Amino acid sequence: MTRVVFLLVPGLHLLDLAGPAQVFGTAADAGLPYRLAYVADHPEPGDPQETAPPHPAVPAPAPVAVHTAQGVPLQAPAAWPALTAGDIVLVPGWRWGGRETHAPPVSAHTARRLAGHHAAGGTVASVCAGAFALAHAGLLDGRRCTTHHEIQDALARRHPRATVVRDVLYVTDGRVITSAGIASGIDLALHLVASRHGPGAAARIARTMVVYARRNGDEPQASALLRHRAHVSDAVHRAQDLIDARYARPLPLHTLAAEAGVSERTLTRRFTAATGLTPLRYQQELRLEHAEHLIGQGATTDTAARAVGFTDARMLRRLRART
Repeated sequence: MTRVVFLLVPGLHLLDLAGPAQVFGTAADAGLPYRLAYVADHPEPGDPQETAPPHPAVPAPAPVAVHTAQGVPLQAPAAWPALTAGDIVLVPGWRWGGRETHAPPVSAHTARRLAGHHAAGGTVASVCAGAFALAHAGLLDGRRCTTHHEIQDALARRHPRATVVRDVLYVTDGRVITSAGIASGIDLALHLVASRHGPGAAARIARTMVVYARRNGDEPQASALLRHRAHVSDAVHRAQDLIDARYARPLPLHTLAAEAGVSERTLTRRFTAATGLTPLRYQQELRLEHAEHLIGQGATTDTAARAVGFTDARMLRRLRART
C-alpha cells in the first residue's frame, strides 16, 4: 500500500490539492494500492526559525485549521504519519503575493521531514509554489525543476543551485517531481500512476476524471494517449483501453471487437472515424512512442523493438523512418 501524504500550508490553492488527490483517490477506487493522508505544516514547539514563520504556531498534536486561497477552511492533523520508502509526499502550491519575502515557505520542522523522507528513499512532489518548500528543504539543489510560469524567475533567484526548466508541465529528477501551475498537478499525479502501474492505468483514470492523459514535459506533450482520445465513442474507448494496457502483445481484431461489444467490421469503421487510424495502426503508434522513449533512455533499436512487442526490429526502423 502506497501512502500519499498531502502537506497543507496556509493559503493553498484548492485545485493544487484536489486535482492530485482526485487522481490517487480514483486510482484507489479502481483497486490500485493507494491510501491518502493529510498533514498540516506545523513547527514543533521550540523549533528554531531563521526568520518569522509564515503562520502562527499551533500546539501539537491538536488538529490545525488551514485557510485556503479560495476561502474554504480545511483541518488536518499536525502529526506526520509513519512513512516508508514507497510513499509519496506532495506539497500543493499556495497563493503567491506577487512579491518575494524572506520567510521560509514552510517551517523548519516540515523542511526536515521532507528532506528526511527523500533521504530514506521516498518520493517528494510539488505543485506550483510548492517547489519553494522543496527548495527550502534543500531538495532542489543540483536538480532540474519547474513551477508556475509567473514565479519561475523568483524560484531561480532565491535558489540559484536549482536548474529551473521553463514552460513544461512537470519535471522528474530522480525521486523529486515538480509541476507547473494549478491544473498541472493532475498531470503530475497521472505521471506517477503511469510510472508505477503503466500508461493504461493512467489512461483509465484520466478517462474517469474526464481529463487528458499527459506525459513528461521533456517528451512530446501531445502523446498518442492524448491525440486520439478526443471523441465520444464508448466502444472505441473500450478498445483503446485494452490496446493501451496490452500494446506490446498481439491483439487480434476479434479480441478488440469482443472487448468493445461490437462486430469486427463495426469496430474498424468506428475506430477509424473516431481516431483517423485503424486499431492496428493505433497500436503501432503506441509501440513506436514507447520505443522512442526507450531509445532516448539509451536502449538499442533491437532491444526497444523487442520490449514494445515487435518481433522484428526492421518494422520499428520502417516506422521511425516514416515519421
